[in-house]
Amino acid sequence: MDSPAIELLAPAKINLFLHVLGRRSDGYHELYSLMCPVALYDRLRLTIAGDADQIACDSPTVPADDSNLALKAAKLFKATLLADGRQTVRNVSIHLEKQIPVGAGLGGGSSDAAAVLKGLNDLCGRPFDGERLRGLALRLGADVPFFIDARPAIAQGIGERLTPYAGLPPLWTVLIYPGFGLSTAQVFKGFNLALTKSKKKLRNLPFKNGNFSATHHLHNDLEAGVGDHFAVIDKVKRALLDQGALGSLMTGSGSVIYGLFADEIGANRAKAVMGLELAPGQRIFVARLLV
Repeated sequence: MDSPAIELLAPAKINLFLHVLGRRSDGYHELYSLMCPVALYDRLRLTIAGDADQIACDSPTVPADDSNLALKAAKLFKATLLADGRQTVRNVSIHLEKQIPVGAGLGGGSSDAAAVLKGLNDLCGRPFDGERLRGLALRLGADVPFFIDARPAIAQGIGERLTPYAGLPPLWTVLIYPGFGLSTAQVFKGFNLALTKSKKKLRNLPFKNGNFSATHHLHNDLEAGVGDHFAVIDKVKRALLDQGALGSLMTGSGSVIYGLFADEIGANRAKAVMGLELAPGQRIFVARLLV
C-alpha cells in the first residue's frame, strides 16, 4: 500500500507598504503593512513514511535539521494532535524544491511552514479549522499566519493581526534577488539607528479605506536599515522604474527588490532587458499578484 502523500505550492509574498510604528517592550516591533502573495512558489511533497520526521531540500542553503521551519511545523502539528487526544500521524517526510530565495524578504520559510500545516491537516481529515491553524502558525513565526489563507491583507501588531484587503488591482511584478540575503535582525537594528537620527514618522496610514495606488503608496521603512547595501538596492529600484515599473520597492527586510507592472507583457519585457545585466548570483523572476 502506498504511503499517504500530498503535493503543495507555497507562494512568496511582497510587502507593498511597511511602516514601523515603534519598538515594543518585548523587543519586537509594532508594524502596519500591506502584504500580498505572488505566484512565485516553493514546491513541497509530504509523505507519511520513514523512520523519523525529516526534510530534504534541493538547495544547500536550506537547513535539513530541527531548525528548519517546515520541519518544526510538522512536529508542532503532530504534537498538537496528540495533546488533543487524537490519533497522531506517523513520521512525516518532507521534500522541498526551493524556488523562493532565502533571506530575501519574500517569506519563503514561513510559507513552507504554513503549507506543511495545511497539507498535514488535509491528510488527516481536517481536524483543525482555519482559526486553529492560524494559532499554530503564530507559534512558528509572525509571518506564518498570513500564508494560511495567502490572500492580500493588512498586517498589524508584529504582523499577526490580519485584515483581508480587497483594494489591489491585478498587477504583475518583476522581482530581483541582488545576489545577497539580509538578516532581519540586522536590518531592524540598522533601522533603529536610522530612526534615532531622523524622527520622521508617517502621520497618516494611506489606502486603509480606499484602493491601493502603485504609483503613490509603495513605502518600506526598513530600507533605511540596510546600511551599505542601500546603494545596490537603490540602483535596482531605479533600473526597474527605467523599464516602465509603476513603482519599485524592497520587500520586507530585504533583500529582494521588485517593480510593479500593469500587465504581463510589460513585466516580461523588463525581465528580458534587465536579465541581460545580472551579475553572478543575482536572479530575476516575473510573477502575478495573487489578488
